[in-house]
Amino acid sequence: MTLFSDRRDAGRRLAAALAGHASDTLVLGLPRGGVPVAFEVAEALGATLDVFVVRKLGAPGQPELAMGAIASGGGRVLNDSVVAQLGVADETIEAVVAEERAELARRQQVYRASDAPVDVAGRDVVLVDDGLATGASMRAALDGVRALDAARVTVAVPVGAPDTCAWFARAADESVCVETPEPFVGVGRWYVDFPQTSDDEVCDLLARARR
Repeated sequence: MTLFSDRRDAGRRLAAALAGHASDTLVLGLPRGGVPVAFEVAEALGATLDVFVVRKLGAPGQPELAMGAIASGGGRVLNDSVVAQLGVADETIEAVVAEERAELARRQQVYRASDAPVDVAGRDVVLVDDGLATGASMRAALDGVRALDAARVTVAVPVGAPDTCAWFARAADESVCVETPEPFVGVGRWYVDFPQTSDDEVCDLLARARR
């Protein structure tokens, strides 16, 4: 496959695959890395851009290992195999959830000047991230927007692990993965330039979209 130059390039290529969506679609980027991708999608569709905040639940002592994720709207998923393998107690899980819910609320205030989730009721929603590995964060986002009564939900990413994209093809109303390389390795492997996205960049893109 051809590598994506950066998230903006990935967003433009993803937008081409979503060209059939109407301008009244609500495009929701998953911060942080999904927002530059979602910005390009919303621009191409002439659609509204917003964010849907998701937080990974890091395993005790191994914060980079996701034992699940939570999202705006109450979405929550657990990776049962990781929880069982590490023997994580229920009270430990709840403590991590409480900590991440506080950070989720803080980020919503930063990005949206409100700790309330975006109003998706009755809308055609496209959830966008920069890629799908295990899909835990996107699963929480999917549960979250459905809990808020979205009419139709599309999961859209430039690149994803084949098995994960296949799962979302069954779970979402529509799933678009532009590239599904095998072996997958990781999301960053398929980008030439893949720096961490900052809060300032997220806020700047949202402000530009609103203008």
